[in-house]
Amino acid sequence: MKKIALIGCGAYMDNGYGCPGEWRCLKAAALGEGHFAEPSQVVAFLKCECPGRTLVANMGMAVKLSEIKPDAIYLSTCLANAKPGCPYTTPEDMAKALEAKIGVKVVIGTHGYH
Repeated sequence: MKKIALIGCGAYMDNGYGCPGEWRCLKAAALGEGHFAEPSQVVAFLKCECPGRTLVANMGMAVKLSEIKPDAIYLSTCLANAKPGCPYTTPEDMAKALEAKIGVKVVIGTHGYH
């Protein structure tokens, strides 16, 4: 089974903007729906906290301490499609930074549930 890490938007999760924290991402991963090609095991779930400066380091620490390197990192749908968008970075720039530091493919988006 593919091992994945999820990253959600902390502002969406904490402020109730339609992301409850996030059962939809977990459901899509478990069932292999949405952006997941197959059922996947979630080995890490992190929140991006504004302004996002610690996200890459926190993911690096999660991988190091858990001793489980994910096969892919997924940026949640709420993070990827935030309206208004993040004032600090873009999902694409976040993905590039994570891939460079962690050495794991980053997928932008998790599901299409409403």
